[in-house]
Amino acid sequence: MSEPSHVEGIAQMSKLEGKVAVVTGASKGIGAAIAKALAKDGAAVVVNYASSKAGADAVVAAIIEAGGRAVAVQADVSKAEQAKGLIDAAAQQFGRLDVLVNNSGVYEFAAIEEVTEEHYRRLFDINVLGALLATRAAARHLGEGGSIINISSVVTDVNMPTSSVYTGTKAALNGISGVLANELAPRKIRVNTVSPGYVVTEGTHTAGIAGSEMEAGLVAQTPLGRAGQPDDIARVVAFLASDDARWVTGEVINASGGVR
Repeated sequence: MSEPSHVEGIAQMSKLEGKVAVVTGASKGIGAAIAKALAKDGAAVVVNYASSKAGADAVVAAIIEAGGRAVAVQADVSKAEQAKGLIDAAAQQFGRLDVLVNNSGVYEFAAIEEVTEEHYRRLFDINVLGALLATRAAARHLGEGGSIINISSVVTDVNMPTSSVYTGTKAALNGISGVLANELAPRKIRVNTVSPGYVVTEGTHTAGIAGSEMEAGLVAQTPLGRAGQPDDIARVVAFLASDDARWVTGEVINASGGVR
């Protein structure tokens, strides 16, 4: 008897069938990969973007072409009304909400002599306040089995020079995740954190890191010996979103190739 064939595509992947997910900051990079991975596993996905409509539309088009369901919704999650509008749009479009991935974030490095109020507030507003506001809005819709996944960074472990504010935002996010895991546990809503290491994205290309000596140094420090790819992070997130992770909450999972 021949082995059954395995056809690639959304129809063959059903771990998230019937679920609805919101991914913030999903127009490119890690967020885009997460949106596609959740859709591949069967979820209907709201692809959030702040400014890159073209990028979000391209992600939605790729998901639909593969047989999935997705819509793009513009919102600056650091603004309370817009964060609420994003979550409400998911419920209105697909009738429910099961998964929230707080991926929106900015990374800017500055030596301590160059840290400004503007730099601090921009990073904390988007990286921390945005996650809080989106989670506050989502908590009204999430029921038993709901999953919240916050995207942090391995910088909280490595103490990288010139990253004091950025590292501070991710350390805050880690702490908030732990609190919310306990706070929402009575409602059977899980909260976990994924901390990527160095990942090649559009942002690293724009910043001149990809292909540079800095990238070579980061890879040299990575035990698995390569740079991360967006899908390396997306598959971890998809696991945490699914019922396979039903007994996992309050965890910080490093997806860093061994960097710690």
